[in-house]
Amino acid sequence: MSKLSDMRKSYERAELEDEAAAAEPLAQFQAWFDEAVKLDVSEPNAMTLATVGANGRPSTRIVLVKDVDARGLVWYTNYDSRKGQELAGHPFAALQFHWVELERVVRIEGRVEKVEGPQSDAYYQTRPLDSRLGAWASPQSQVISSRAVLVANAAKAAVQHGLNPPRPPHWGGYRLVPEYWEFWQGRRSRLHDRLSYRLQADGQWLRERLAP
Repeated sequence: MSKLSDMRKSYERAELEDEAAAAEPLAQFQAWFDEAVKLDVSEPNAMTLATVGANGRPSTRIVLVKDVDARGLVWYTNYDSRKGQELAGHPFAALQFHWVELERVVRIEGRVEKVEGPQSDAYYQTRPLDSRLGAWASPQSQVISSRAVLVANAAKAAVQHGLNPPRPPHWGGYRLVPEYWEFWQGRRSRLHDRLSYRLQADGQWLRERLAP
C-alpha cells in the first residue's frame, strides 16, 4: 500500500476571484457545470448526497442530478430506501460535486421536498426499459439473500408490466432547495479559493470569501 502521508498534489489549474464570480450561485454553478461537460469530465452530474438518520448519524451515497433550475437540484430514487426514510424524518440534506480534473468542489445545503408526480412520471418514461423495470425489481437498501432475487423480481416485473411499466408508487424525485452554496477552487500552497453564498431573509444571496 502506498504511503498515504506522502501523497500530495499541487493545485494550479485555475482561480476563483471575487470580481469574476457570478452574483448569484445558480449562475456560477451553471458556468462551472457547463465547463465540466465541455471538458468531458467523468460523470459531471454525479454528486454526493448526505442525509441524517433518526439516530443523528450522517450517511452519504452518490446520486445523479437530473435537473437544475431556480427551484433547486433534482435526483430520483426509491422513496423506501435508506436515504428516502432519512429524508422523511429529517428533510434537510447536503450535496457535493467533486470535479477532480478541474480541481473544483461545489457544496450545496438546504431543505428537501418530493418532486411533483407528473415530473417524476415524465422523467421515468425517459429511462431505458431495463432501468424502469429495475425500479420495480429492487427493494432498495433492504437485505436480500442473493442477486438472484433481483433477477427474479425483474423478470416478474417484465411479465406483469410488459414494455410500458408505470412509475412505481415508491419511486420518484427529490428536490433540494438551496439555502447555502460553496464553491472551492484548488490553489497552490493549499491557499485555496472558497466563495460561499448564503440565502438571506429578503431572498437575496450574500456572497463571502472563506479562508481555506
